[in-house]
Amino acid sequence: MNTDETNETYRVDDGMEVTLHFTVKLEDGEVVDSTRDKQPATFQVGDGNLPPGFEAPMKGLAAGEQGSYDITPEHAFGQHNPQNVQRLPRDSFEETVEPGTMMSFADPAGGELPGVIASVDERHVDVDFNHPLAGRTLTFEVEIIDVRPATTH
Repeated sequence: MNTDETNETYRVDDGMEVTLHFTVKLEDGEVVDSTRDKQPATFQVGDGNLPPGFEAPMKGLAAGEQGSYDITPEHAFGQHNPQNVQRLPRDSFEETVEPGTMMSFADPAGGELPGVIASVDERHVDVDFNHPLAGRTLTFEVEIIDVRPATTH
């Protein structure tokens, strides 16, 4: 009987550390994020680095396996929320702002909150604080490189 641990096949599940290559695409196939041209990503299942909707379809996969999953907004970055678009006075901006510009704003707790300039007129600037991928169905392609029990130090 072989008790060598390296022969055991670990599968993606809670308490596992997973190393993988991934690509995230929009509905039209545009790539918004990928590890393909760099180092693979490593995360611990349930650590918050990936939204649960991205982790769930991978459960049960082992090293060497791959998959492609459509992730709905509810399981990715949420639906676009109109209440997350704020109208600010134009004169509160020192620099010239244009629609599509990503800026950092201070949140009430003193942290930083990214926002995208949605529209500008003479008196107002509308800033969208939704996640840039809110409301989008994403295709999540994964190639599992390694699965092993997470070690806690």
